[in-house]
Amino acid sequence: MGVISSQITSYIDFGLEGAELVLPRSPKDDTDDFLFHFSSIKIFKEETLVAAPMGKGVFFKHKEGDWEGLRHGLPDGVHVNRLIVSEGVLFTCTNKGLFEFDSVSEQWCDTELAIGCYQYKEVNGRPWAATSYGLWSRTSNGWQKMAYSHAMVYDFLFYPEYMILALDFGIAVYDRLMDAWMDFSFAQAVTGLAVYQGHILGITEDGALLQGDKKGGFEQIRFPHLFLFSLVTKGPDVFVCSDHGLYRISYIQNRITLLSVRLGCPVTDIDCNADCLYMATLFQGIQRMER
Repeated sequence: MGVISSQITSYIDFGLEGAELVLPRSPKDDTDDFLFHFSSIKIFKEETLVAAPMGKGVFFKHKEGDWEGLRHGLPDGVHVNRLIVSEGVLFTCTNKGLFEFDSVSEQWCDTELAIGCYQYKEVNGRPWAATSYGLWSRTSNGWQKMAYSHAMVYDFLFYPEYMILALDFGIAVYDRLMDAWMDFSFAQAVTGLAVYQGHILGITEDGALLQGDKKGGFEQIRFPHLFLFSLVTKGPDVFVCSDHGLYRISYIQNRITLLSVRLGCPVTDIDCNADCLYMATLFQGIQRMER
C-alpha cells in the first residue's frame, strides 16, 4: 500500500482495484457543461447515487439508469457544501440553508434553517447543524443557537465526554464533566474533523492535518506535495481526500501515516458500501472502485 507521512514518501499499492469512471456527463442534463467538479457523493437507499457538482445543484442515478437533475425545491444560485444521509433521509447542506429531500414528491423541502450550513447530524434523535453563525439545534420551538454564534462552524463531533467543533479560527472542545469550553486557535479555519485511535484529527483551510496529542494540544502536520481537502470516517477507517488522490489514515511506529487508496486525481469526498467505493473528484467526475 502507498505510504506517505511527514518523513515517509515511498508508494506501494493498496488493494482496491477496478477503478471506473462513472459520471463525466449526463445525457439528461439541461446544461451544456461537462460535470467535472464535484463536492460531495452519497449512496442513498442502497441502489441510488447522489452527487453534487459544484454550483449545479444535485444529481442522482439509480443503479441501471442515467444521471438526472434533482434540483426542484432548491433556490437559485445554491452551492452544495455537503450531502448527508441521516436515518435513511437525504439532506443537503448549502450556502442558502439546510434542505431535506422528500422521496414521495421527489423535491427538496425547506427545513427552516435559512443560513449557510456545512454539516448536519442527528444525535440521540435531535437534529444539529454546523452553520455560518455557530452550532444550532432543532427543538420543539424550532432552530436555536447553541454555541459559538459569533463563528463559522464547519464540522462537529459528539462523544459522551466531549463535543468537538471545527471553527473558522481553530478547534473548540466542550468538556461535559467540567461544563467548560476549551479553544485551540490556529489563526485559520479548520474545515473537517475525525477521531482515529483516540487522536482528534482536523483539516486546515490551507491543506494541513492537525493531530491531537492527547495532552491538551495539537500538532500541525504537512505531507510533502499534498493539499488535504477533507476527512471521511467509514467504520474504523478514516480516509483523507487530497489533491493527489485518496488515502487512509494509519499509524506506523507511532507516527501518523497516509496509505494510498487511489492516486492520480483530486478527490473531494467518498462514500462506500460492501462492494464499491465511490469518489467525487474535481476533474474526472464520479469514480468507482471495487472493494
